[in-house]
Amino acid sequence: MVEPEDLKIVARQLGREPRGVLEIAYRCPDGDPAVVTTAPRLPDGTPFPTLYYLTHPVLTAAASRLESSGLMREMTERLEHDPELAAAYRRAHESYLAERDAIEPLHTTFSGGGMPDRVKCLHVVIAHALAKGPGVNPFGDEALAMLATEPAMTGILDPEVWTNG
Repeated sequence: MVEPEDLKIVARQLGREPRGVLEIAYRCPDGDPAVVTTAPRLPDGTPFPTLYYLTHPVLTAAASRLESSGLMREMTERLEHDPELAAAYRRAHESYLAERDAIEPLHTTFSGGGMPDRVKCLHVVIAHALAKGPGVNPFGDEALAMLATEPAMTGILDPEVWTNG
């Protein structure tokens, strides 16, 4: 169960009422929610395949900044030339699907973020990495390592976790 105060914080972060929140999947070191786990179907029955949703506005802005830098294209190109990286990203995709389907199967192989064949949304891969910790989503880990030492991330990301992950 999600505490009402957490839902209020998430609503402030998003600028709207959150939908389908099952739990807080990641909290900043200062305790604020930053990633929520969402139900595979929203309360109105609409399928919502994004299991982990980035809510913290500073992280969301940082993910957008990285996306606009061309990082996703570079990451996708690396998938074509690095079989170990591609295998790790596929495992992240399979893990994501298994977790979501354990809550409620959507009968789709779509996970999110472009997994497993491309990097389409850093918000999703960052949220996945934060929710599961280092070593699960290689591109989420990389993006977080790029962000972890930025001054704006103080109190949001633990640089000891994400620069060594």
